[in-house]
Amino acid sequence: MINVAILGASGAVGQEMMKILEQRQFPLGKLKLLTSPRSAGRKFPFRGRLIEAEAVNEKSFDDVQIALFSAGGSISEKWAPIATKAGAIVVDNTSAFRMDADVPLVVPEVNGDLLDKKPARGIIANPNCSTIQMVQVLDPLHKKYKIKRLVIATYQSVSGKGLSAIDEMMEQSQMILEGETDDLPIEEFPHQIAFNILPHIDVFTDNGYTKEEMKMVNETRKILRDDSIRVTPTCVRVPVIRAHSEAINIEFEKKASAEDVRALLAKAENVVVVDDPAKNDYPLAIYAEGRDETFVGRIRNDISNPDGTGIDLWIVSDNLRKGAALNAVQIAEALLRKGTVK
Repeated sequence: MINVAILGASGAVGQEMMKILEQRQFPLGKLKLLTSPRSAGRKFPFRGRLIEAEAVNEKSFDDVQIALFSAGGSISEKWAPIATKAGAIVVDNTSAFRMDADVPLVVPEVNGDLLDKKPARGIIANPNCSTIQMVQVLDPLHKKYKIKRLVIATYQSVSGKGLSAIDEMMEQSQMILEGETDDLPIEEFPHQIAFNILPHIDVFTDNGYTKEEMKMVNETRKILRDDSIRVTPTCVRVPVIRAHSEAINIEFEKKASAEDVRALLAKAENVVVVDDPAKNDYPLAIYAEGRDETFVGRIRNDISNPDGTGIDLWIVSDNLRKGAALNAVQIAEALLRKGTVK
C-alpha cells in the first residue's frame, strides 16, 4: 500500500485527483490532503469518510511515497525539493519543471517508458492540459507518417483557470440573462467571458504568442522527442465549463489518407474515434465531460495540400481528468506497476 499526498487538495484539479483515486481503487495506505493555511481544517469526503486537510509544512511529506502537486508553480518550486528530500516522488501538474532537461514530461500512453526508473530529481512533470490530449492523438500518427508541421487552434474551457473562474462565468451569465450588464465581475479574465471568446490564455511573450501557446510548442516536441516539428498554436478561452476542444491541421512527410488515419487512431490507447458527419456525430465537450478517454473526429484530408500529406482533425477531452488529474494518477499507477515505487 502506498501513502499519497495531494498538495492543492481544495482546488479543482486536487478534488478531481481525489475522485479518480477512489474511482480507480488506487492501492492507498494513507491519503494526506495538503492545502494553504486558509483552507486547512476543511473536510473532504473520500471512500465513505471525511479527511481533514492540513496546512502544508516541512514534515508533510514524511512517510509519503507519491506526492501529487497541483497548487501553482511557485508552490511547487518551494515544496517539491522538500518532498523529494523526504523520499517522495513528486508528480507535478504545474509548468514549474516541465522543460527541465532532467525532469521527464510524461503522458503514459505516449512516453510511459520514461517511468521505468526513478527520475534523477524525484520529479515527474504532468504536461499542459491542451498538450496531453493532442499528443495522445499525434503520437501514433507521428510514428507512421512523421509530422512536419502543426497548426493548432484550441477552445479551452474556463475550468482550466480554476474553480473561481467557473464561478465568475456563471455569475456573469446570470447577471446578463437578468439584464444586469453594468457591473459584471471581471477578475479571473481580462474581459467578460460569459457569451464571449477570448484569444488570450496566460500572458503574452515577446514573440506575440502567449505562454500557453509556447507550452504547446515546447511540450509537444519534448513529449514526441522530435525538435524538428514546427508548431504554431492559437489558444482561445471559450465559455464552456469543462473539456477542451482543439482543431489541428497536420502536415506529414508521407502521404496519409483520412481512412487510414481513422483506422490507426481507432487502435490508439484511450483514444476514441467519433467520426460520422452524416449523422452529426463528432466529439463534443458535453459528451467528454467526466470521461477518461480522448475523443477525435472530423478527420479529413486537407484540401489545400495537393500532395496528400495534410490531415485536419478535431480533438476533445476533459481537461480536469485526462488533461490533469487522471494523467497524474496514471503516472502514479505506472510507477507502482513498473516497481519504480514500492
